[in-house]
Amino acid sequence: MVIIMNMKEVLDGLSYNEKKLLLALDRSGGRDSPAGMIARGDFSLEVEIMGSASWLASKGLVTVRESTERFYELTDPEASSKGLPERHALEAISSAGGSMSISGLAEAIPGEDRIAVGWLMRKKLASMSEAGGDNVLTLTDTGRAMMTQRMPDEALVARMLEAPVAEADADPAVVKDLKGRKGMIREVLVTEREIALTDAGREAVRSGIVLREEVTDVTDELVQSGRWKDVEYRKYDVQTFAPAVYAAKKNPLTRLGSEVRELFTDMGFTEMSSEYVQPAFWNMDALFIPQDHPARDMQDTFFLEHPDHLPLEDRELVAKVKAIHENGGDTGSAGWGGVWSEEKASQALLRTHSTVSSIRYIAAHPDAPQKAFSISRIFRKESIDATHLPEFSQIEGIVIDKNANLDMLVSLIREFYARMGFDKIHVRPSYFPYTEPSLELEVFFNGKWLELGGAGIFRPEVLAPFGVKYPVLAWGFGFERLAMLKWNIKDIRDLYISDIDSLRKNTVF
Repeated sequence: MVIIMNMKEVLDGLSYNEKKLLLALDRSGGRDSPAGMIARGDFSLEVEIMGSASWLASKGLVTVRESTERFYELTDPEASSKGLPERHALEAISSAGGSMSISGLAEAIPGEDRIAVGWLMRKKLASMSEAGGDNVLTLTDTGRAMMTQRMPDEALVARMLEAPVAEADADPAVVKDLKGRKGMIREVLVTEREIALTDAGREAVRSGIVLREEVTDVTDELVQSGRWKDVEYRKYDVQTFAPAVYAAKKNPLTRLGSEVRELFTDMGFTEMSSEYVQPAFWNMDALFIPQDHPARDMQDTFFLEHPDHLPLEDRELVAKVKAIHENGGDTGSAGWGGVWSEEKASQALLRTHSTVSSIRYIAAHPDAPQKAFSISRIFRKESIDATHLPEFSQIEGIVIDKNANLDMLVSLIREFYARMGFDKIHVRPSYFPYTEPSLELEVFFNGKWLELGGAGIFRPEVLAPFGVKYPVLAWGFGFERLAMLKWNIKDIRDLYISDIDSLRKNTVF
C-alpha cells in the first residue's frame, strides 16, 4: 500500500494523461473499465489508459484489478455449421436401412468417410463386421438414439456458432475431443480490467485538477507565439524508477574479429580463405606432415563418409609432393621414406588447422612479396570443457619476402600481441612438421604464462612443389583463447552461449 505524504507534491507530479484519467474515473462514479472510457470518448487507446493507471497506482491514487477468462470459439464457423463427419455417416447408414459397407460410405460421404468411421467406433455409434469380402458398418442402439438428438460435441459446436463459450460453461472432455479435430476450435483469453479511485485519488480530484496542455520541450515557436503563458510544463521526478536501457553491443568474438581484421589490413595484409572440407592432401600432405602422423588418426580428425574421398586433379603437383615425402625430391631432404599413398592423401576431412588457407594461398600466389591473413574455423575431435571445443577458430598469417627471417617473424608476433593489449610476450623453440625453425608463443596474464599459438618458417619441402623462391613466415594464433584472455572470460563455452542478458550487462563489449 502506498501512503500519500504530500498531496500537493503528488498533484504537481501528475502527467496530463494521469490527470485526464482521474477526472474520467470521477465522472463515472469512481470506477470504470478501459473499454468503457474508450466508448465514451475519454481516451482513444487502451495503452494510454493502462500506462497512466500504472503510474497512478504506484502513487496510491487508483487500484487496478484484472481478471482473465478462457473462452473457446470455432476456427472456421462456416465449415463447422455443416455438421460433424460422424453425423453425416449416421444419416447415410440410417438411410441405407441401418447397415452400409465401408466402400458404400466412401461413396456417400466422400472425403469424410475415414474420419467418420473413426468417430463412429470411438463413440460406439456403429459396429463393424465382415460380409462378402467387405467391412460393414451397422448402427448400434446408441447410434440409432443419436438420430433424434444431438451428441454432446454437436451441442457445444451449436453454442459456439452463436458466441464463444466460457471454459467454465464447457465440458472438459468434450472440449478435449473437439481440440483433437485438427484445429476445429481455439482458445481465446479475455482479460477484463477495472480501475478505481482510492480515497487518496478522490482527494486528489477534489483538490481541483485542471487539464492544461502539457509541454516537455520549450521551443522558439512556443516562446515567440506567447503560448508559453497558457501551457503546463511537465515536471520530472529524478527519483522515479525507470527501466534500464542497454546500448547495442557486439558479441566479443565479432568485436575481436573486427579488431584483428583492422590490425592486419592496416599493416597491408590481404584476407585469405579456404573451404571447410578439404582432401588430406592440402590439410596434411602439402604441408609435409607424414602419412603416419597421429593427427591423421580417426581419434583426432573428422573424416567424411559422403564423400569419403576427393579427387586430386593437379597430377604434376601430386607427383612432386609424392617424391618429397618418399625421398625429399630436389630439396636435399631425405623425406619421410616408405611409399606415399594417394589413397590416404585423397581422404575427405574437415580442415584441422587454418594453415590450409595459407598453403592454398601460396599455391596461387608463389611470388614475393605477399602478406595474407585469415580468421578460419577449424575442426578437431576435442572433448568439450572450459578451454576446448571441437569447433573453434585460428588467426592465420603468412609473409613471403626475400628479406624474411626469424627476427621479422618475432617482431610481427610482438607487434600483433602488443596491439591486442599484451606487452609481456615469450617466444620459445618448438617443433612442427612443416616449419623450421618453429616457435610457440606465450603471453603473461594473471601471474602466469599462457600458450596462445605457434609460428615458424616454412620448410623447403613445403615450398618446393609451388616454386616459391623466398622464405615464408607463418603463424597460427588461438582466436577464442585470445578473446578469453583479453576480456577475462573463464569458460570458452560462454563465448557461444546465446545469453542476451549477459551481453547487455557486460561493461566491456
